[in-house]
Amino acid sequence: MEKFTKLQSQAVPLPISDVDTDQIIPARFLKATNKIGFGANLFRDWRYLNDTETNPDFVLNNPKYTGSILVAGANFGCGSSREHAAWAIADYGFKVVISSFFADIFKGNALNNGILPIQISQNDLDAILERLEAHPDTIIEVDLEAQKCTVDVLDIECSFEIDPYKKYCLINGFDDIDFLLSKKAEISAFEKNID
Repeated sequence: MEKFTKLQSQAVPLPISDVDTDQIIPARFLKATNKIGFGANLFRDWRYLNDTETNPDFVLNNPKYTGSILVAGANFGCGSSREHAAWAIADYGFKVVISSFFADIFKGNALNNGILPIQISQNDLDAILERLEAHPDTIIEVDLEAQKCTVDVLDIECSFEIDPYKKYCLINGFDDIDFLLSKKAEISAFEKNID
């Protein structure tokens, strides 16, 4: 996984609550076991009017919105436990998802796939969404080490919680296996002392 410490980026607003994993990546696209290529079908049924025609009213099809931060409504990632939802978000290029509430399984899947889910207050979320809709070029800064999310123009600085182990893994670019491999010398030393 890619290391994550700080990020400054524009953001894409998705002010919809209760976005479930089937809306993130519809079930008909879950045929692959490889993580690559799922971004093409992220929010597929919202992005397209039919098989080929894009929906001009959907935010991902609006060229004024770019960036690697998705700012979503409350209860993002609810529904089934499909990890493909996190795969699609990561493959599309999002590194951070900000919401006022995440489904627990989605949150875990996001962290396991190098995406930082940041939970903030509903008031701060509403202010950021409003700002992004009026000013798409707004920059959001995320500092994982300090566990802060900042929008200077709004004078918003939000602290966020993250499991210390997952924080360590994101900062170092480790998945669970990489973490174990990084402890190989310590594990070998422990095994030698068991006898």
